Amino acid sequence: MDLERRLDLVKAPPTEEIITEKELRGLLETCEHPEHYIGFEISGYLHLGTLFLCGYKVNDLAEAGFNCKIYLADWHSFINNKLGGSWENIIKASKYYEEAFKFFCPKAKIVLGSDLYHNNNDYWRDVIRFSKHITLSRNKRCLTIMGRNQSEQLDFAQYIYPPMQGVDVKYLAEDVPQGGMDQRKVHVLAREVFPKLGWKKPIPLHNHLLMGLAEPPKTPRESKVEKVIAAKMSKSKPWTAIFIHDSEDEVKQKLLKAWCPIKQTELNPVLELVKYVIFRERKQFLVERPVKYGGSVNFYSYEELEKEYASGRVHPMDLKLSVAREISKIIHPIKKHFETPSNRKLLEVFEQAKITR
Repeated sequence: MDLERRLDLVKAPPTEEIITEKELRGLLETCEHPEHYIGFEISGYLHLGTLFLCGYKVNDLAEAGFNCKIYLADWHSFINNKLGGSWENIIKASKYYEEAFKFFCPKAKIVLGSDLYHNNNDYWRDVIRFSKHITLSRNKRCLTIMGRNQSEQLDFAQYIYPPMQGVDVKYLAEDVPQGGMDQRKVHVLAREVFPKLGWKKPIPLHNHLLMGLAEPPKTPRESKVEKVIAAKMSKSKPWTAIFIHDSEDEVKQKLLKAWCPIKQTELNPVLELVKYVIFRERKQFLVERPVKYGGSVNFYSYEELEKEYASGRVHPMDLKLSVAREISKIIHPIKKHFETPSNRKLLEVFEQAKITR
């Protein structure tokens, strides 16, 4: 595969930022199989924003020749009080995550945090070395990577989370760490600290964060990125997320309640599903509507649909119902995969822990 094709795969949506594209080009010119990783906390059921959007990018990178790793961060999950702070439940749930990512990203290697950290004195020594180069205030500014803010009352372990994630980059993929835009602060920190330790400076890749279906929160944040981070699809708000196990009726009901102002294209979560999921999976998108309202129409690009929606020629209700139809079809293969007895058993940890969708 030629260089330009590889670059196109790395930069394709849902990529939003590469720090920096010039460095990426240099890497691909000199390395046939760069190292990559993306890490996930282990919590509840997987949704489109986690498995699909992040998984699409992993698959792009694998096609471009990267050695891809999916990191199941059990230690980070425990630190961040996931699954009720039960390490036993976190380890059980990691098997579910492993199965899902093996299905969706078959070329990626799955790595569990406990396997990386166990008896690894070099890793823990490097966490201390890394920490010596950052101040407490700088560390606190990175707490947003775990969905926390500086004003929260946190336990001490949570302050260890950013240095651990920074050092994870060295041990998992010095070339290209991937994360959502909400992981940008710790990746920038790694780029600043690594050269001071004589380590290779990473080239972070940040993918788009899929919006939840609720109205975006009204915040004083000014940048679009910050607004999207605040509105991202989240397991903690199950009514705003589409899970890979949702039935057709559940998908439909969630879409019918979704925030989708007429003619508004910016920060519209229903249009986001079309742009980042449906057109990733399909070459065309059919909006079904009664003949008296113009009849059904096929769209062959997201830009074409966005223009028609902005003009008012596509009504929110027709869009919602058509998106619900396609999303149900798209999640069907992985939903079916977890309906086998052995895979269904992997979901029991959430049911026993009473973790809701």
